[in-house]
Order: sequence, then structure tokens, then C-alpha cells
Amino acid sequence: MGFEKSDIGSCCRVRREGLSLWQELFPSLVSLANKGPAHAELVSMMLRWLPEDITVHNEDLEGDRRRLLLRGLTDSLPEIFPLLYSLLERHFGAALTEAGRQQLEVARQHAAAVTATLNAVNAYAEWAPLPDLAKHGIIHGCGILLSSPDFRLHACEFFKLVSLRKRPTDAAVEFDSVMSNIFQILMKVSGDFLQKSDSGSVIDDNEFEFAEYICESMVALGSYNLQCIAGDSSVLSFYLQQILGFFKHHKLALHFQSLPFWLTLMRDLLSKPKIIGSVENSATNPAVGSGHDTEKSKILALVNDEICSSILDVSFQRLLKKEKVNPGTSLSGGTLELWSDDFEGKGDFSQYRSRLLELIRFVAAAKPMVAAAKVCERIMTIIKSLFLVPYPAQELVVLESMQLALENVVNAVFDGSSETARSNSEVQQSLCRMFEGLLQQLLSLKWTEPALVEVLGHYLDALGPFLKYNPDAVGSVINKLFELLTSQPFVVKDPATSASRHARLQICTSFIRIAKAADQSILPHMRGIADTMAFLQKEGRLLRGEHNLLGEAFLIMASAAGAQQQLEVLAWLLEPLSKQWTQLEWQNAYLSDPTGLIRLCADTPFMWSIFHTVTFFEKALKRSGLRKGNASVQTMPASDFLHPMASHLSWMLPPLLKLLRAIHSLWSPPVNQALPGEIKAAMAMSDVERASLFGGGNVKLPKGALSFTDGSPLDMNREGYAEPNEADIRNWLKGIRDSGYNVLGLSATIGDSLFKCLDSPSVALSLMENIQHMEFRHLRLLLHLALIPLIKNCPANMWEAWLEKLLHPLLVHSQQALSYSWSSLLQEGRAKVPDLHGIVDGSDLKVEVMEEKLLRDLTRETCSILSVFASSALNAGLPSLEHSGHVNRVDESSLKDLDAFATNSMVGFVLMHKSIALPALQISLEALRWTDGEAVTKVSTFCGAVILLAISTANAELRDFVCKDLFPAIIQALALESNAFISADLVGLCREIFIYLADRHPAPQQILLSLPCITSQDLQAFEEALTKTLSPKEQRQHMKSFLLLATGNKLKALAAQKSVNVITNVSAKPRNVTPAFESKTDEGDTIGLAGIV
Repeated sequence: MGFEKSDIGSCCRVRREGLSLWQELFPSLVSLANKGPAHAELVSMMLRWLPEDITVHNEDLEGDRRRLLLRGLTDSLPEIFPLLYSLLERHFGAALTEAGRQQLEVARQHAAAVTATLNAVNAYAEWAPLPDLAKHGIIHGCGILLSSPDFRLHACEFFKLVSLRKRPTDAAVEFDSVMSNIFQILMKVSGDFLQKSDSGSVIDDNEFEFAEYICESMVALGSYNLQCIAGDSSVLSFYLQQILGFFKHHKLALHFQSLPFWLTLMRDLLSKPKIIGSVENSATNPAVGSGHDTEKSKILALVNDEICSSILDVSFQRLLKKEKVNPGTSLSGGTLELWSDDFEGKGDFSQYRSRLLELIRFVAAAKPMVAAAKVCERIMTIIKSLFLVPYPAQELVVLESMQLALENVVNAVFDGSSETARSNSEVQQSLCRMFEGLLQQLLSLKWTEPALVEVLGHYLDALGPFLKYNPDAVGSVINKLFELLTSQPFVVKDPATSASRHARLQICTSFIRIAKAADQSILPHMRGIADTMAFLQKEGRLLRGEHNLLGEAFLIMASAAGAQQQLEVLAWLLEPLSKQWTQLEWQNAYLSDPTGLIRLCADTPFMWSIFHTVTFFEKALKRSGLRKGNASVQTMPASDFLHPMASHLSWMLPPLLKLLRAIHSLWSPPVNQALPGEIKAAMAMSDVERASLFGGGNVKLPKGALSFTDGSPLDMNREGYAEPNEADIRNWLKGIRDSGYNVLGLSATIGDSLFKCLDSPSVALSLMENIQHMEFRHLRLLLHLALIPLIKNCPANMWEAWLEKLLHPLLVHSQQALSYSWSSLLQEGRAKVPDLHGIVDGSDLKVEVMEEKLLRDLTRETCSILSVFASSALNAGLPSLEHSGHVNRVDESSLKDLDAFATNSMVGFVLMHKSIALPALQISLEALRWTDGEAVTKVSTFCGAVILLAISTANAELRDFVCKDLFPAIIQALALESNAFISADLVGLCREIFIYLADRHPAPQQILLSLPCITSQDLQAFEEALTKTLSPKEQRQHMKSFLLLATGNKLKALAAQKSVNVITNVSAKPRNVTPAFESKTDEGDTIGLAGIV
């Protein structure tokens, strides 16, 4: 094999020395291939490795060199392709012949040669000119191999790769001709399969697997190159029918493969063409290619009512999941293989269902009459079938699935996306008649079982957009919702009524959804809704949680009515709450000392009353204000607009701050030690929180259910129980804390009312008194929901009064806590956080993962505060570097004192107050050393502003910090691979420090000279290179190259960025097909030429 080894070595030299060797080598390869199947296999592998090494394993190839190699390889295709075709033809025929003669070992050798040749062909399929592949018989040969059970999957790989090719602008006619031929080849194979399947013939698993790959290639072909057959209506129609056949197929895998095509096609057909860049847009609209309206219209005409009906029929049936369907349920999907949890490699059901619903929405926008008729017909059929079964609640799964379909059809028809429904009044009237008929059917139902009531409520709110255009129907829907609400028992002490309580809540959320969707059509009914609410409340038949939800719906209605209506509604809803909330009796009884909350938790009705009051404050702040597009907004000057909630903050917030202070005190050691065991247990992390930290996923709640921000469920109806349990207390504490923080944050966003009606010491006392005892997850929420909005929205003239009192204790504690936990993580491999103390169940690995997640979350939120400090909105007074001069010397006379920026720059204010500046700067230095790229991204903006002030001011202390501390810390940050995606910004900061401060401070030069692989001559050459260009981009490149040189390529963030090499002409390989670097025979562990050099 010495000759063969020398040829392999020559192949390796080709990529190093260029393709001049190729002409010398190729005749040897041809003669070697003629020696027998084993030699042919070896030659095919070499013909595969060369293009793969250039297009895939090419980290060492610079752009020009790679292009030269590709060009040379392309010039050699007229020699390579005939050889590959002859090898396919010769060894495929020989394999069949030898197998027929029972010479199985020889047949196997020829088959291995065919497989290796197909792998070689696939290495060229992604980039070689398509006409060349056709002219030399490659496409024809692979088409023949589709009929061979031994080679058809490899041939499918070829057709998938060429199907993904994009149409070139310089050879469109030839490309279209070849692609049209590929369409014919694939349609012939898929047509044979679909015909056999429709005839009821037995099809084994291997044939289904082959059909799945054919379908995948067909989808790729149509998704990227449909324009190649768009001019031939008969071919295009036949293609669409075949893809529809896969979509309708009872096998889930085949249906699943075809779904992306219909989504891509319908999305593109309904998209509005962009005026600018239409050529580029057409290239990225693969389903149609040209993007012209005429071509879209021709294709859309072929997607006729029959096709759309079939798509909808199948989609409606496949909204069901196998595990949820009773075996005997009618209308469940017939013979279709429904989605099952056993269906591997396709994601989860919710993602699949979302794509089905998106397709339903597209079809409804294109064919509104068809979609409306189909969805109404199926729903009415399902409802009628429920009358025929003894226990209809057990057969609800089909009806529940169709509610989602109805919601998407109604949205598509009435939200303006359907041009047909929008522009044709007759169509509009017909659509309204259909949905009116469905609505009347729903209103006539006399269901009282909780499950049935819940579903009926969802159906009514799904029709919300229809009600917007049909205001006459709104009154009957509202009456029906109240009828459903009052049909359910409101007594909450009986656990047997839990389903009824849940149904009542869902009906109340339906009011919210209808209020949002029906818009102004619901306004004439506000008085009637208010009267009914008052009546039910007077009779004691409306629970507080339900009243809150109905109140939220009322706020949504009022926001559509205008500012005056909102003020009246808020006064009506909040006045009863204010009377209880502002009473000193309950505050003195429960909030005046640490044991007060223990007593409050024992007073269950009042405990939940407080809970609902706080959560309603949150809803009122979220739902109030003027909607975009409201006419009154246009006529009211911004300076005259006072948020409707502004006048209520003065009585809402003081008791809330007392309540939050009392809750925070529970975690302080003196108070915590005296707590009852049940409250202590409630303060620990819940199973749901731990599962979410570990990546166990959120608990899935029913549609419309209420939950906290972490996904833990909330039972709104616990208010009637005499004895709260551990879960109740945990939910209450979390709900008060989360909603309370959010009330503070939202209050800060509605103007300066909060800052005027509260005194900063009381706010600081409530929020910061026990901050050192807070668990990380609590502190993160406090930062995210309350403190960051307070900082962002604090008026500049109140910075002095507010920010130092809040930020000093916050930043000091955050810096100390994060520093300790990160030190533990980096040195001992485990973050030590307070949240998991006392939790011993679960593996050590799980606890470590949860601890690290808590640490990273708090780190990023803390760094977000520094990012907010540096935000442009809060730093209008900061100069730009362009104004400082674009050379490395800044005019000393132009430098200002740091205090000149303290009133017009948040960063300037922070730096002027050492009690805030020292922990903030320490956090920024340490964050650069922590292995969290996201945190570094946030910190880098703050560092940039600090550097800018060091450049623009005469403050020697700040300049010392930037040059002696920050500069080396940034260089150290570049040593962490986790900072690769932010490395360009970090290099830019290094450049700014060196360019603008090196002549004013010796530290930058000294630090660079201290790097291990640098000399003074190297530094001098670097400085000279910087002076020769005024381009910041070129200066950053010089800085990057210098840092790599000076550290011996040890800066992993820069090295990682350099090694990333995106290959745009390589696509993902199909599942279960042998990858291009593998063979049916054993080729060892090496990959390509690089593996054997």
C-alpha cells in the first residue's frame, strides 16, 4: 500500500501547497480506482476528504487561500464528476450482479465502494454548480439509487442537500431546469409511496423511514426552490397535492415532516412585500422566491378551498394528544397516529401544537370563509355529540382542543390580517352570520358541571374579536358569563367544591379577555356589569379574588373609554379598599412588632383580604393609563397628563412599606428563631422553585390560571379556610412580596408622584433594614421589580435625597455577598448561597446546580443596576470621545471637575458619592473576573462611562482607578472564554484607556510591559502603529493583535472568537443517515485529511 499512502500524502499537501498538485495526482487516482472495489472506495474517500477539508475543516485557511482552493477544486469538477459517476455505475451494477451469483463478500466490497462514492458526491452537493452535477449524470445516478433499498438513504442525503441550494442570479435558467428535473425525480418516488399507502398495501418500517426522508427532501425543495416550477401550474399543483398527501398521512412522522412547508408557504404568500431591498427580500422568502405579487397570486390560486379544507381537517384532529384521549372518544382523530410522549426527536407537544395553530391562523387569513365554516361546523358537531354521552365532562378533550382553533380563526378573520374579510362586505356579513350561529349555539347551552362551564367560558372569550365588530351580541355574552359564574357554588370551605371555585375564576378571567378584545363595543355595558358586581358582592356571592379579576376587566374597559372614565372607575374600585387599608388598627395590630405577622397568619380572612388588596393595587397600576391610539391621548398635551393612579399613591404606599418591612424582618435571626415551625417551613424554597432552578420546567397550569412569576400556582380561594397551611403561608408571603415590589416599581414609572408623596428614609428603612438577611432569590426580585425602576425614574433633582440612602446599603451588601459566593464557587466548586440552607434532600449535584443558578441570577441583576447607571437616558451630560479629540492627547484646559457631571450624569453622581462609588467600582472589577459573560456585558457599559469620565475630568483619583485597577482587570477578563462574545467591547475599552490616558498616567504602559511575551520594542512598535491611523476600528484591531501577542495567545476570549468559523454552505445532515465523514466500512476515528496527516 506504499503507493496509496504516497497518494494520500499528496492529497494532504494539496490543501497546504495549493491545487497545482491536483493535475499531477488525478491520473494516479483514476488508475488506482480501476484496480478493484477496495481501491475505488479509497479513491472515493480521498475525493470526499479534499472538499470537506476546504469547506468544513478549514480553521487554518484564511479567506483568500480558501477561495483559491475552492476555485481550483471547481475547475477540476469536469474531471471529478465523470469519475464519481463511473464508480457509481460500475460498482452498483457489480454489487447487484455478485449478489445475484451469491458472491456476498465480493458484493459487500462493491456496495462499500458505492457508499463511499455517494459520501463523496454529497461532499460536493452543497456547493458545486448544479448544472455540472446534472451534466455529468450525478443527479440521474442518485435518482436511480433511490430505488435501491441498500443505498436509497444515502441518495436521499444528496437530494436533500441539493434541494437546499439557493437560486443563483447569473444562471437562473439552467438552475431552474435542473431543479425542475429534481422535482420530477422526487415526485415520482413520493407518488409511488403515497399511491401504495392509499391502496392499503402493507408498508414496513424501512419503507416508512425512507418515505420520511423523501418527504424531508420534498419539503426542502419546495421551501427553497418552488419558483423553479411556479410557471408550470400542472407540475406545481401535482407537487402541492403530494405534500398535502404527506400532511394528511396517518403516520405522525410524515405529517410532521411536511408541516414546515405549509407554514413557510402560507406565511410567505400572506406577507406584504417590502418596497426597499425587494431583490434581497425575495432571496429570503424561499417559498416563492421572486416575491412578486403576480407569482404569489398564481400559487395562492392553486392553494384552493379543497386544499385548505384538508389542512384544517387534519390540523383540527391533530390538536389532540394521544395520552389525553379516551379510547372510545368519537371525533378524536380516527385512524390518525396522534402525538404521543413516545414520539422522539420532535420537541414537545406544546411547540408542535403552536405550529399547527399558526398554520390554522394563516389558512384562516387566506380563506376566511372556508376556515369559519370548518371551525363552526366541527364545534357544533362536537357539542351535539356531547348530548349523546352519559358523562359529557369525560369527553371534553376534543372540545377543549377546538377552543384554541376557534381562537386563532377568529383572530385571523377579525384582526385585519385577512384581506378578503377586510375588503369584501359580503364576505364580512357571511362570516358574521356563521359566528353568530355558533354564538347562539353556545349561549343556549345549559351546562353547570364545572369542567363544562370552564370550557364554555373559554369559547365565549375566544369570540372576543368577533364581538368587537358585532356590539349587539356583547350584552348576551356578558349575561351568559354571569349566569355561568352564579351557577357554581361560592362556598369555599368544602374541598369538594374546588373544581367549582376554579371554574368561577376562569369565568372571571374570561371577562378580562373579552374586555381586551371587544374594545369599545363593551363600553355601553359597563353600568350593567358594575350593578351586577355590586349586587353579587352585597349578597356575599362574590369572593375577593373574583372581585379583583372583574375589577381588572373594568379597568381595561375604562382605558378604552378615556381619562375621565378611568378616574371614576378607579375611585369606585379603590375607595372601599382605602377605607380598610388606611386604618391604623390593623397596622398597629399586625405590623408594629415582629410577632404581628404571626398573628396575621392566624387571622385567615384578614390575611387574604390584605393579599387581594395588594394584588389589586398591582392590577390597577398595570391596567390604568391611556391606551395607544386612544383619541384623548392625541388631544392632551403630555405635560397636562397626570396618571389616574397618581392621586392614590399617597395612601396606598405607606402601609405597603410597613408590610414589606415586617415580611423582610422574618428572615432576621432574632425574629426567625421565635417563629412557629409552620411559618419557618413556609419561608423555605418550594418544590416548584427548586425544580425551575434545576431546569425541571415550570408546572403547567390550566389556561387562564393564575401563578406567580416563578410559575408556582396560586389558589385565589383560600380566603375561606380557618387554618392556613404551610403552602398557603408560602403563597401569601411570596404574593405580597412580589406584588408589593411590583407596586413600588410601577408607581415609580407614572411620574414623580411617588418621590413627592413618600420620604426616602422610610422607603430605605422598609427595603434595606434587613437586606443582609435576604435570600438571593428575594434580593433579585427586589432589584428587578422595585429598585431598578426607582433608580431609572428618580428625577435628577431628587437623586441626592433618594439614591444614596437606597444604593449604599444595597451595593455594600451585594458586593460582599456576591464576592463570597463567587469565591466559593471558583475555589471550592460550589456557590454558597443562603436560599438552600436546611435543604438536604436531593443529590449534591442538584444542590450545586441550584446554588449556581441563584448566584448567576443575582449577579446579573446586580450588574443590571450598574448598566442602568450608565444608560444614555440618565447620562445626557456625558461628552463623547469625539469631542475629546481623536488623538491620544486631550487638551488639559478642557477638563472639568467631576462634580460638573453630578447633576446631568448618573455615573457622575455615583462617582461623586464614595459610599456608592466604592462598592459599585468593586463590583465592576470583580464581575470582570467572574465567569459570567452576561454579567460582564452589563458591567462593560458602566466601565465605559467610568473611563469616559476619567478621560474628560481632572480627577486624579478616578484616573488612578481606571489606569491601575480597571485596565488590568479588563485584560484579565479577556482570559476567560465566557467573555468571548463581549470581547470586542472589552478590547475597545482597553483601546480607549491606552489611547486617551497613557500620556497622562504611566500605569497603562507599565501594565502592558508586564505581560509575559512582550518587549519594549514591541510596545514601541504598537504605539507607532496606533499613531499611523485615526480609525477606531483599526486601532481596536491593533490592540487585539498586541494583546494576543503579549500574552502568548493566552487570552481565551480572543482566541475563542478567532477560532469560530461559520460555514454558510454546510447544512445539518438528516437523522440516522451516515454522516459524510463515516462509511459503511470501518474507517477508524480520523476525520478527513487532517486526521491522517
